[in-house]
Amino acid sequence: MMKKTIAISALALAALGLTGCASHPTNRQIGTGVGAVAGGVVGSALFGTTLGTVGGAAAGALIGNEMGGNSRRR
Repeated sequence: MMKKTIAISALALAALGLTGCASHPTNRQIGTGVGAVAGGVVGSALFGTTLGTVGGAAAGALIGNEMGGNSRRR
């Protein structure tokens, strides 16, 4: 239980650190950060392993990055 809490806290801190680097974060950056945290939480809940947490965070970051992108594409 303690390892899971530490892993989730580390992912949340990393996501906040990444989005805090820009003075005005873009929607894509915010989506990546939020997706990483949410994916890490879901991965941890579903699989209960560090690999599941990291894999969920990676997948969430990719999905959040795409969702946060510009809606206008040419």
